[in-house]
Amino acid sequence: MTPEMVITIAREAMTVTALLAAPLLLSALAAGLIIGMFQAATQINEMTLSFIPKLLVMALVAALAAPWMLKLITGYTMTLFANIPGLIG
Repeated sequence: MTPEMVITIAREAMTVTALLAAPLLLSALAAGLIIGMFQAATQINEMTLSFIPKLLVMALVAALAAPWMLKLITGYTMTLFANIPGLIG
């Protein structure tokens, strides 16, 4: 196994990780921005007002994106397992 192979595997793993985290992080960012603008406009400074909607949005996005996320991680794992003989020899 060459250093180039290790770097390629690590790069692919980080790419898959970023793709898996992106929907949840972006939805939490969008919900937080909208809730923050609402709180600034109404001058309501309640912490639970931002936490509960973000939690609900993230749960909804996780439920909607779960099939895609599962397909992505399964495909990466199957490709990695299929490449093991080539990596060893």
